[in-house]
Amino acid sequence: MGKRKKASKIQGPKKREGLPTSFKCVFCNSETSVTVKIDKKAGVGNLSCKSCGQNYQCGVNYLSAPVDVYADWVDACEAVATETNGASNAAPASSSYRQSQPQPASRAGLAPGEKYTAEDDGFIDDDEADGEADFVDED
Repeated sequence: MGKRKKASKIQGPKKREGLPTSFKCVFCNSETSVTVKIDKKAGVGNLSCKSCGQNYQCGVNYLSAPVDVYADWVDACEAVATETNGASNAAPASSSYRQSQPQPASRAGLAPGEKYTAEDDGFIDDDEADGEADFVDED
């Protein structure tokens, strides 16, 4: 006869780590000096820096977390920075990398980002055509 099975212990739910509510300040670079408070009933997120006194306020919804308010603040700071630098200094957003580089027509097998060199002049693109000629059955 066999032994009885031991009753397995019931494990409780795993603890989830909460998202941070204090962050690094963009202006004074103080670690953990920016605190975020969210008032979900009013639909407002407040951000303030204890060191330099910067404040930011934005709208939130029921899914918003403190990290979302911080990300909105960083995005708003970047938008103001690009706006103050002027449109003439900034690169246009619609230009792409491919439009700025001329494409060589002599070799179509270039990988993205690969540059055409002088060594590529005698390169055979279709290796299979030449390789199969050596192994043709002559029956």
